[in-house]
This record gives sequence, structure tokens and C-alpha cells, in this order.
Amino acid sequence: MPSSRILPEFELLLPESVAEAVKLLKKYKDKATVMAGGTDVIVSGTQGFATPYVISLAKVSELDYVKFSKSGGLRIGALATLQNVADTKEVKANYPALYKSAAINGTPQTRNMGTVVGNVMRASPSGDCACALLALDAKIVFQGPRGKREVAIDDFFIDYKKTDRKDDELAVEIKVPAPKKGVVSAFNRITRTTLDLSKVNAAVCLTVEKGVCKSVRIAMGAVAPKTIRLFESENLLKGQKISPSILEAISASIGGQLSPIDDVRSTAEYRRDVSAVLVRRTIEEAIA
Repeated sequence: MPSSRILPEFELLLPESVAEAVKLLKKYKDKATVMAGGTDVIVSGTQGFATPYVISLAKVSELDYVKFSKSGGLRIGALATLQNVADTKEVKANYPALYKSAAINGTPQTRNMGTVVGNVMRASPSGDCACALLALDAKIVFQGPRGKREVAIDDFFIDYKKTDRKDDELAVEIKVPAPKKGVVSAFNRITRTTLDLSKVNAAVCLTVEKGVCKSVRIAMGAVAPKTIRLFESENLLKGQKISPSILEAISASIGGQLSPIDDVRSTAEYRRDVSAVLVRRTIEEAIA
């Protein structure tokens, strides 16, 4: 579909509370698009993907927060920008994968407008924060006419840009579990240029005790229609002492779990070839 700098016509709705936003979603459902930072909605509009109504959350100040506690973990409101999250010292200290995925996401301008929740809700297979949060076992909190609902991120991504969100629900926050002793994480990506979307990305979250991997989550993006976990590789690593031979076995297991495509950013062959190296380096970075 050709791109244009001219946005299609739509009616902009400006609720001032979550309750008002939910009421509008109940009324318009799939005829409405929710906009937080707008970095994706506006671009999509210039490419012809538009709805008659856009519900902007700009005035819903109650959703602008990043909160952390050692017992409760991390909570990210729907209006918290990528830069807000990257600037939160507790994120950098306890969730290195999420910190890096936010800190290197796009340009300073987009990081100060785009939101972490929006990056996940966009459901692009190349989403950096989506990849990091899948590794970190996050949950998405929705609010709709029937009340609040929490969805594990494992169940959220269904297919290419298709998610478990109902069309009358508003994503209000993302929750990340509290950090536990021995838990480490890391995120890496490969791009055409520093500011481009990922050709391929990877994130890991491991629980390590005396060099042994007690639990593991390995996530990858831009190698399938949705952000995925590498369950076969996880099973190889879980319960094992992390060693060069184990990392070699994990590298060998990765290609068969991917279904990459050729597109404007890369080829399927390249994505398949570099994925094993990227995952290994990300594991090594996490345990370092």
C-alpha cells in the first residue's frame, strides 16, 4: 500500500479518565484505535491503516507512571514513555533486558513520545520491548466493561499483529515480576542502522545458582510472525551447568525453531544464520 504524508480523516476523542476511555471503547469497539504516544498510530495512518475514531490517552494522567517495589515488582502505566522507563534506576538495576530494549529504541524523539505498553500492544514481531518483556514473564493488565483482566505475555501474542486483547478493552499497565536472587537478564538486537527497527532481536532471563541454570526464558523477535520463546533451547539449558558445550548445543537447536521471512530489512537466510550467535551472546552477557 503506498505511503502518504496526508493522514486520513478521523474523529479524535480525548477522554480524561480510564473509565471514560473504556466507555468510548465499549461504544466504538473495532472502529476506534487507542493512541498513547502516537509514534506507531500516526505512521500507520499515513500508510492507510486507519479507523474512523482515534481515542487519545493524552489527558489520562493516571496512566503515566513507572512504579517499583522489591516485593511487588515493576508496574508500567500505559502512558509511561520508553525514556521514562530507561531513566528509572530500578529498571536498569533489576531488569537489564527491559532497560536496554527501551534505552536503544528508536531516536531520542521517539523514546520521549513512544510508550513501552504501546510497543507491546503494537504486536510487531520486531518489537524490542515486547521481546524483553516476553523473556521477563510480564503480564498485561486490561480494563474493560467487565472489569480488569490480566493476561500472561505468553498468551498475549497470537499471530502477526494479532493479540488476545478484546476490542472493548484498554491496556492500562504492564507488570513484571519482582526480582529474585540469582535472576539475570539481557537483550540484544541487530539492525541495518542504529536507529532502525530490529532485523532480529533476542532476550533471555535466567536464574543461576552456582553456575547452574535453574530456570530460563529465551525470547526472539523478527524470526516468526510473532515474538516467540525458544522452548527447545530452554529445555536444553534448564538444570545444566552453563558451559561452552551447552551453549554450542543451544546454538545448534535454534534454527529449527524459527520461521523467518525475507523483507525490506533482511533475508530469512541471514536471520536464521545470525540468530544462534545472537542468543549465545545474549546468554553470555546475562551471566557475565
